[in-house]
Amino acid sequence: MKDVKAKLTEEQQTEVKRQMAIYSQGVQEIIPTEELENKIAKSILENKPLKIKLGLDPSAPDVHLGHTVVLNKMRQFQENGHIIQLIIGDFTGKIGDPTGKSVARKQLTDEEVKHNAKTYFEQFANVIDMEKVELHYNSKWLSKLNFEDVIQLAGKITVARLLERDDFEERITFGKPISLHEFFYPLMQGYDSVMLESDIELGGTDQHFNILMGRHFQEKFGKEKQVALLMPLLEGLDGVEKMSKSKHNYIGIDESPQEMYGKAMSIPDELMLKYFELITDFTPDQIQKIKEQIEIDTLHPRDAKMLLGKTIVRMYQGLEAAEKAEQHFISVFQKGDMPEDIPTVKWTGESEIAIIEFLVGLQLFQSKSEARRMIENRGVKINGDTVEDTNAQLTLSDGLIVQVGKRKFIKITL
Repeated sequence: MKDVKAKLTEEQQTEVKRQMAIYSQGVQEIIPTEELENKIAKSILENKPLKIKLGLDPSAPDVHLGHTVVLNKMRQFQENGHIIQLIIGDFTGKIGDPTGKSVARKQLTDEEVKHNAKTYFEQFANVIDMEKVELHYNSKWLSKLNFEDVIQLAGKITVARLLERDDFEERITFGKPISLHEFFYPLMQGYDSVMLESDIELGGTDQHFNILMGRHFQEKFGKEKQVALLMPLLEGLDGVEKMSKSKHNYIGIDESPQEMYGKAMSIPDELMLKYFELITDFTPDQIQKIKEQIEIDTLHPRDAKMLLGKTIVRMYQGLEAAEKAEQHFISVFQKGDMPEDIPTVKWTGESEIAIIEFLVGLQLFQSKSEARRMIENRGVKINGDTVEDTNAQLTLSDGLIVQVGKRKFIKITL
């Protein structure tokens, strides 16, 4: 492998550098970098695509932009002619990945795995060409292992190595139990790489231990070792926590164009370039140009963020939807106009009512205290006027416009 690059023509060497620049963009860690470069060189020299592995534990089927960090990297490999190996952990999913968990995870049923996998495929098609993907279910080989096979597999790793996992170490420290079956998850994920002879495995930094198991077991089985590409975890809209639906700091890839664009405009300025790197289809040169323009004040951060918002919508909803979402944002939030397509709600209650009762009755808030806090924070408007008195009484009229926050509008019909 070390002598491969010496056999390349000047044009082929340039191609290796081009691909390396693309695959290195936004990556947290490549283990090891030299092996990745050699694999690309060998692929070009032999005109043979690399096998790029991504394992999926189908436990949470809703996809947001945080999940697309790895998918976008897969897309880059796919666009350069390499083979994508998607592995659905229908067997490992019944155990549950213990990564980042303080207790053993709930084991999935066959029906749950199938349902979640189907949802994944539908959403992944927004990022990668699913028709060109190699789809594998690891039950195909893992379910065929007998007890002797499992013992032999377990014999290729030490308990000390398994206990190096941060989550296992933490549980031991705090006296929390570790079930024996949880030790087998990284073993099985590593065995997947042996069976598929993967060249590269992608994952988030939280998958560091599991992905290195692939290298370990490939070596033990006499295979060429895969390279690990570890992607950073994407912070959510709060700029602090990892993007997560449970944290309410996410942008879902199946949300409305207006919602996606509006949320993108709330991304902290300091995270803009990271978002461009990790979740858009911009090239390294394009991202560098944006960075330089911001630094020399020829591109305002607001305009850069608008470009980011438009790009996100365009990638998942199309160019026409992206342009409409941008015009909606400019009209409503920059010019202060009301949106044209405000949803209507028929009000059947009293026409004379306290503002807080009205807001809770519309189900805009779950409690009176929540509605009161929003009013105190000047987050409620009636017909464009900010409500300042939490005890205000309203006289309702047909066509009255209620605005909560920056993006939620409702028109009342009587």
